[in-house]
Amino acid sequence: MKKMNKTTKTNLITYAIVIAAYLLVSLLSLTGHVSSLMEGLLVPLCIYVILAVSLNLVVGILGELSLGHAGFMCVGAFSGAFFSMCTNGMLPDWLRFLIALVIGALTAAVFGIIIGIPVLRLRGDYLAIVTLAFGEIIKNLMNVLYIGRDSAGFHFSMKDVMALGLEPGSKPIINGPQGITGTPHDASFTIGVVLILLVLLTILNLIHSRDGRAIMAIRDNRIAAESIGINVTKYKLMAFTLSASIAGVAGVLYAHNLSTLTALPKNFGYNMSIMILVFVVLGGIGNIRGSVISAVVLTLLPELLRGLSDYRMLIYAILLIGMMLFNWSPKAIELRERYSLRRLLRNKKEAS
Repeated sequence: MKKMNKTTKTNLITYAIVIAAYLLVSLLSLTGHVSSLMEGLLVPLCIYVILAVSLNLVVGILGELSLGHAGFMCVGAFSGAFFSMCTNGMLPDWLRFLIALVIGALTAAVFGIIIGIPVLRLRGDYLAIVTLAFGEIIKNLMNVLYIGRDSAGFHFSMKDVMALGLEPGSKPIINGPQGITGTPHDASFTIGVVLILLVLLTILNLIHSRDGRAIMAIRDNRIAAESIGINVTKYKLMAFTLSASIAGVAGVLYAHNLSTLTALPKNFGYNMSIMILVFVVLGGIGNIRGSVISAVVLTLLPELLRGLSDYRMLIYAILLIGMMLFNWSPKAIELRERYSLRRLLRNKKEAS
């Protein structure tokens, strides 16, 4: 029997952690040990995991700092919700939601290509500033966009709802700052976990493929990568577009977990992009499994500490600092390597 290589073993452990967590939460939920507040966090938790993993593809694997992830999420959310509203009652629920996911991913990917072609020529802080501006532009555009439908077809306006000129009795689908109301509630924890596994399968396979090695070569040394014939623009655009499309999938899941979808700063603004980046940094840049764990921990921590009221945010901040030191301090890294289980077992084996 062929021995399993280290990469396959690591990937299987990551999948197993996600599946084990799903089974544990499902069991606790069936036995009534999960509060209604925690049940309400399960789908958002899946959304944040997907966003963190997808952003790690750009920040950790490609080595570029992007702050426009909330913008791609917003594009996916509104395009998927718009399709669901237009086809509500015309298709089976599962098929409608599946097509909405595809539409959200494709729409976000198109925006990723449009933004990526000029933006990926920039580096470092300049790239971060431009992608941040894109996210803010998308959010503000959604707040002034009005789309309605009647017997004459679709009507568009960027002025107000009256400018649509809809027939009496017809309602707008996208209503400016009020967003989209009445989106079908198709999202669930099970669907979220399935999407996490599909995203992990896609990204982990990409990382360990020929294309993934080319992307990491560009991250490590762009000039050396160009000198051996790697098409830098192609691979950078590939990683950026895939990351954007996965963020669009997270946006569709987000939209179908709410009764009203609005483009507010707390949903798709600057703070959302920064929060996703925090998940990536604390989990370890380039560490996909770390992004999954940090997204789960940092999403649950504020709620678990809610009972401490006055000291909740203080403890949260201290834990953030502690996690940062544990992950990135040279002394902490040295201690982790010295006392790792693998090293201790190896030393024990050598001693015997």
